[in-house]
Amino acid sequence: MLPQITATRFVTPLREGGSLPGIVEASDDGTYVAKFRGAGQGLKVLVAEVIVGELGRRLGIRVPAMAVIDLPPALARYEADEEVQDLLVASTGDNLAVDFLPGSFGYDGSRPPTADEAADIVWLDAFTANVDRTWSNPNLLVWHRQVWAIDHGAAIWFHHSWPSRGADASRFASQPFDASEHVLGDVAGDLAAAHARACAIVTPGLLAEVVGLVPTEWLEPAPGLDDAAAVRTAYVDHLTRRLENATVWWEATA
Repeated sequence: MLPQITATRFVTPLREGGSLPGIVEASDDGTYVAKFRGAGQGLKVLVAEVIVGELGRRLGIRVPAMAVIDLPPALARYEADEEVQDLLVASTGDNLAVDFLPGSFGYDGSRPPTADEAADIVWLDAFTANVDRTWSNPNLLVWHRQVWAIDHGAAIWFHHSWPSRGADASRFASQPFDASEHVLGDVAGDLAAAHARACAIVTPGLLAEVVGLVPTEWLEPAPGLDDAAAVRTAYVDHLTRRLENATVWWEATA
């Protein structure tokens, strides 16, 4: 399970993106970027963050540590900004906390990762269909001269169309990935070697383990997916089918 912590102070909103995350202090004396369940994109974004972030970690990609952070109702009382206060009220309960990297800056190409690291990130994004890692929105940070991958909420798009087209795992399994605009495309090394490394690590068992980290209350039922257990199984099925079909979509990527 992900660590469980409690928010003790809301510090400031981060207005760069559309979902309005915020910096919070927590009961473990840590500082985090909180991603809120009450934001417009909803719980599925938090699910994608956990699944893709943890897959990245297992592949050796630097991803900030994550935790489940409880947001007490009282926290909103001290926020003067009405928009932020409404968001905090709507997000009472468990949210996602991502370790805050003080002094980090957005990736601008001046300190690229190694060729192998870049290729591994390209593979992760291809596997999870993450289109949100381009020069217009790199979703990479540089911290202590090393590149960290962040913001994976746009990946695994299939859950947004449940229960209709998104319920068809075969569609996601064969979906090609266009890497031509990937922010690390020009520094990525041997993509075939990255594919071999990843396929030696990512197994159906690992996929089930990573999906198992998602808090049950974040798994929203849908017609045909009547409870959290069915939703969890559907995530594992979609990702496993894509892994089994890796030759098809990876050849199109590489």
